[in-house]
Amino acid sequence: MIETKDFLLEIGCEEMPSSPLIHATKQLGELIASGLGEAGISHGKLRVISSPRRLAVLVFGVGTRTREVHETKRGPAASIAFDSDGNPTKAACGFARKNGIKPDRLVRHDDADGKEYVFAEKNIPAKPAMPILSDLCEAVIAGLEWPNYRSQRWGSEHVSFVRPIRWICALFGHDVIPVTYGDVQSSNFTFGHRVLGKGARVVSEPSVYEKVLEDAHVLSAEKRAKVIRAGIAKVEEERGGAHVDTPKRTFEEVVNLCEWPTVLVGKFDEEFLAVPHEIICESMLTNQRYFPIYDAHGDLTREFVIVGNGDPRYSATIVDGNERVIRARLDDAKFFYQEDLKVPMDDFVERLDKVIFQERLGTVRQKTARLETIASDIANQAGASAVEVEHTARAAHLAKADLVSQTVVEFTNQQGVMGGYFAQAAGEPDDVAEAIRDHYRPRFAGDALPGGFVGKCVALADKIDTICGMFAIGEPPTGSADPFAVRRAAIGVIAILRTLPEVSLPKLIEFSLATLTGQGINFDAEAVSADIRRFFASRLATIAKGEHISPDTIAAVSAVGVIDPAEFLARAHVLEDARAQRPEIFEDLAAAYTRAAHLADSSLGTEINEAILGDAERALLKACTSGQENVKMALTKGDYAGACDALADLKEPIDRFFDDVLVMDEDTGLRENRLRLLNRFASVFTDVADIGALSRKK
Repeated sequence: MIETKDFLLEIGCEEMPSSPLIHATKQLGELIASGLGEAGISHGKLRVISSPRRLAVLVFGVGTRTREVHETKRGPAASIAFDSDGNPTKAACGFARKNGIKPDRLVRHDDADGKEYVFAEKNIPAKPAMPILSDLCEAVIAGLEWPNYRSQRWGSEHVSFVRPIRWICALFGHDVIPVTYGDVQSSNFTFGHRVLGKGARVVSEPSVYEKVLEDAHVLSAEKRAKVIRAGIAKVEEERGGAHVDTPKRTFEEVVNLCEWPTVLVGKFDEEFLAVPHEIICESMLTNQRYFPIYDAHGDLTREFVIVGNGDPRYSATIVDGNERVIRARLDDAKFFYQEDLKVPMDDFVERLDKVIFQERLGTVRQKTARLETIASDIANQAGASAVEVEHTARAAHLAKADLVSQTVVEFTNQQGVMGGYFAQAAGEPDDVAEAIRDHYRPRFAGDALPGGFVGKCVALADKIDTICGMFAIGEPPTGSADPFAVRRAAIGVIAILRTLPEVSLPKLIEFSLATLTGQGINFDAEAVSADIRRFFASRLATIAKGEHISPDTIAAVSAVGVIDPAEFLARAHVLEDARAQRPEIFEDLAAAYTRAAHLADSSLGTEINEAILGDAERALLKACTSGQENVKMALTKGDYAGACDALADLKEPIDRFFDDVLVMDEDTGLRENRLRLLNRFASVFTDVADIGALSRKK
């Protein structure tokens, strides 16, 4: 039985930013676990502990030595391994070399089958864990990666870390593990909170590590989050149904900005509530990491939550300091907003001529002109009234105006939102202001769509223009490179078009490409259009898969070439449901279709000589004629379930045909007439789905 001890590695450093700290926390446990496994050291539960000033891993029940290994591998038969004089053959030498031993170390004995073989026996003695842990700690510290953050050096050292390392606490039981990184050598002490737990604290063994930290006013990330949430819940309760906004990303950052959190409440001046709440909240959440407080009616209040990391005895001073900071920030925001309100929005639009959208696609002003044209076309396709078309064009004209406002330059995330406020203040129609505010939506999968019709038209125009523009200049998304978020724009286009089935995506692509040509941008319109269609087909297939539609159903519908989102997804769902409800019919139909398509000869056409048809052939022809009419009628009405029903009606006559008729008859006239009938049968499916794809599965 191998003796075990607990193992601790703590890397103490200057305050680390939240994002790399979260990333390193995930890495640390994986690196230690894999290192112990590769070394052959057994261990129990592993726990990672982090705070802004430390990154630590605590491993329980670590073996004090590696496992002793005894390996026996069977080689060739003894008669093959040795010649008649008992000398090793090439087979024996090769086997020995493969197993890292000399041929004279091979042993011979009988195996379970009664035959004599040669065996390679290798004994790897146990090794003490301490030297291995020492090397592992140094390797892990050096091996932590900091994506998007440049590591720092300190003093005259050449090693680096995300922030300068100030101490290393490394213990194996009561013993210090010798670890050196740069000019820092390991010890058995740690450091607590900068203010509340000054000075070195001895860690006698790993099991007391967290208790030592808590005594020094440092909580683990899990406990800090729990304390903060409890404090926020108390704030909400004291205010009778109030709500504190705690976005996940900001909350995680706040957790990683403190070691001993105290939940406090500050206030800003009443006058700032006249400023759009989006600016106030962005300033608080993004710049100061405060949490806004909304009342029971959902209105923003003057209060906000501060998570302090100082001495709770001086909470009033901490609150006062933070209130001074937010006052200065909101003063700036109020000034920018009031100054922007003095500028006519049309003046902002003209200034867009100096803002480049994309070097080859021109300025944002040129994009705006394209948006006006495309958005108006979308509104007309959707059957909008003259007033709606006029409002759509106006909203598209003003959609990008706020990009050159002082407010959006300062608060970039509020583009569109601020334009909506400016439009409202300028007396623009409500649906125009709403459309400007919403036209960046949906910004990601699952995001809310623009609320009104005008907003949907403008948002759709904005996204399709970006997609077509990037394909036209030969810069579609590739791999992980998608600087203009074309994939995200495609998700938005599909989401909006599902609510506007009257609008044709193929027509929209052609129209958008035409606006680029009209601007003087040269490209092969036919080839680019085909590329964009394939791109949308791929996106639709991905979305359909996410809606639990099977791959063969997706392939069957995709083969028809439909890319209008509402129609594609409706067809896919109906076909999937029809297969689930009548599996035998569609499996047999798919097999029959595949057989018919294999035999059919499209060069013969579909004109059939009815005079030479037998009963089974005549029944199939009748079913095909009525099926074609029923399918056409159903598709005209958008009744995809009806189209599937019409296809299902073909099962019995096609089964009878194949049972009773020899297609490849020696008589050329009969054979070709039957092949034309199979062409007619296959043509019924053409506009619905490639049913043959349903037989190419599993």
